[in-house]
Amino acid sequence: MARKSQLLESRFTEFEGSAVSPLEVPPVASASHRLTSLSLFWRTFFLLALLLLGSIAAWLQTLRALEFEPRAVQTAQQLASQVNLSRAALVYADSIGRVALLKTMNTEEGLRIIPREANDQYVPFSGDTLSKEVTQELIKRLGKSTVIASRVNQQPGLWIGFDIAGDPYWLLTDLARFGPTTGKTWIIWLAVAGALSLCGAALIARLINRPLKKLSFAASRMREGDFGASRLDETVQTAEIRDVNIGFNRMAQSLAKVEHDRALMLAGISHDLRTPLARLRLETELSVSDLTARAHMAADIAQLDAIIDKFLDYARPDRVELARVSLISVVDSCVYSLRNQPDVNISVKVDRNLMVMADEVELGRIISNLLENARRYGKSSDSGIANIDIAAVASNNWVLVKIRDHGIGVAPDQLANLSKPFFRGETARTAANGAGLGLAIVEKTLQRMGGGFSLAISSMGGLSANFKLQQAPKV
Repeated sequence: MARKSQLLESRFTEFEGSAVSPLEVPPVASASHRLTSLSLFWRTFFLLALLLLGSIAAWLQTLRALEFEPRAVQTAQQLASQVNLSRAALVYADSIGRVALLKTMNTEEGLRIIPREANDQYVPFSGDTLSKEVTQELIKRLGKSTVIASRVNQQPGLWIGFDIAGDPYWLLTDLARFGPTTGKTWIIWLAVAGALSLCGAALIARLINRPLKKLSFAASRMREGDFGASRLDETVQTAEIRDVNIGFNRMAQSLAKVEHDRALMLAGISHDLRTPLARLRLETELSVSDLTARAHMAADIAQLDAIIDKFLDYARPDRVELARVSLISVVDSCVYSLRNQPDVNISVKVDRNLMVMADEVELGRIISNLLENARRYGKSSDSGIANIDIAAVASNNWVLVKIRDHGIGVAPDQLANLSKPFFRGETARTAANGAGLGLAIVEKTLQRMGGGFSLAISSMGGLSANFKLQQAPKV
């Protein structure tokens, strides 16, 4: 509660003298905060996606490893077969047939055989692991004198050096036959598998998140006092979720009964006290002759009657109907009765075009309670006058309202308890006796209207009551 109060207080600028100080707009959440506050759906989705993509990558590497050795052996076998067949054809062909054979091999198969000279410059073939494995397999099949090069006399290609009857030759073949296992096929399959995995992760995350989302919505409705709308499905197939829903529904029913009994008890007690108080007031007026004693007794009875009114306000269980309400109109009506009070000085800085979604009567009670609280406990120790500032500003579809006094304030350790029912702070702020329900009624009423409430210690002295309501849409 204290942290919430400090946050809301930070959204307001201080009033300095008679200058008009507008309220600050709440800062936008930082990017790092947005990233660390992902919903459960996105957290689950990202974790599942990471797991699935990692599994796909692992399977891809496994498949490539399983294919690696067979592909190396098969490629080396094909190249060795080309060399052996070329050697055999050239050995057993006559001179005229050898020329035709070389021409046919070059045009039909893309194989070129040329003599290997002693001054030929070549670059040894070096590539990935697959290329090295194929090179070793070729040397094993063709002999240790076999040379494999990627460039001979500045001409690129796959060059295989071998001997024919003791004479060295070069065989130039297609480099694509010796390439690594790359291509569009792996990319396509990887993209398809990744897309299907992400869709599956999204579906699983949605199925996991759906009951939790319903539970979160029901809990929020129950927090607002709407126990009827917080009922969850007790017939779902998942046993754990069904047990949670049943337990939550039973808890909501118990809380609804407790709330109803509490409201009924407070209303009954308050109603039953009205009759003896009325008789006591009448008997006091008729039987007490001392005017001073009669005035004190009448004041005590009036105070008890006011306390009973507070009980009835706090026990009110009904929901409010929200409508477009002019904030300045409600503020003016609440301030009107205090304008002629000698111990109150009120400054109002509210835009006349501000419209809020609220119940006009309830909003009037809220502002009247806060003004009365500031009048009682926010008086200056020097002049005995309560200087009260009222200001409001629209921000991000909300209207932020601030009512601040210039009294002595409260101790920081008591700030979080001021809005609790029946709590009484230090004597300086509780000199006037009351029910201890004023701020609790304000907070509860604002919650019923979908707003928020907090208290803060002003840096310039006094207590600041801050609340917000939804801004009414423009018509």
